[in-house]
Amino acid sequence: MLNETEITTNFAKEAMQLKGKNMLAVISGYRGCGKTWFSLNLAHALSLFKQKVMLFDGDCGLNNTKVQLGLDFANDLDAVIYGNRTLNQVIFNYEKGRFDIAYGNPGSSGLSTMSIGRLQILGDDLNIVSQNYDKLILDMSSGMNNSSKVLAGMSQSAIIVCNDDPKSLTANYRLIKLMTTRYPNTSLSIVINQVNYIEDGLRTYKLLKRACSEFIKTVPPLRGIIRQDTRVRDSIRNQSTIISRYPESEAALDVMAVAQRILKNEQFD
Repeated sequence: MLNETEITTNFAKEAMQLKGKNMLAVISGYRGCGKTWFSLNLAHALSLFKQKVMLFDGDCGLNNTKVQLGLDFANDLDAVIYGNRTLNQVIFNYEKGRFDIAYGNPGSSGLSTMSIGRLQILGDDLNIVSQNYDKLILDMSSGMNNSSKVLAGMSQSAIIVCNDDPKSLTANYRLIKLMTTRYPNTSLSIVINQVNYIEDGLRTYKLLKRACSEFIKTVPPLRGIIRQDTRVRDSIRNQSTIISRYPESEAALDVMAVAQRILKNEQFD
């Protein structure tokens, strides 16, 4: 009999045969790296490059998406998780950011406790829905619970968000090792967030790169560095993306640069 790891890995491999090239997971091994903030602003940035974008908020436990944008949509992912609605029925347009979004209920543990069968149905739905978009961004739970690993593993690519906290480096090294071992066909890249200077981000990436090169033999490329910006907190307080509120800020320009590299499949110079 297959164990849980083998079941989820096999499901991810099967799902990968159906997945579109437009599914992008945003993941992190450590909470507090700004993963959801980055996902929101990346969705907005890609939309400004004339991409049709949907954001799927799979981090239902905290649901920072709803809080950070001040959303109040009656139908959320809980209705999908418990089989009361289809995924299409809980997608709505976030007009200010020019992208579509589906989010969960704050405090919900539904996605993290889904059975493999229900998870497979959700994965199939995401595959179908993704065909209507240029990019479908999956904002997955930090620490990578079972559902997060499967949905990230069925995405063609995944961005790992890391900061310069030593605990973040350790946790994200482990995440890279897990992803490259279990889901080798998912293309990984790194974004270093919350650093004071570009040079700090490069040093952080080099530490991660050194560990990966020595022990995993696979080094995900650096996709971008996002600098600390005092206006980030203000934009969150005002329930807006920083690209909407402060489009010329350093953090906004850094996210725009990441979006451009994604579209051109380029690395950070």
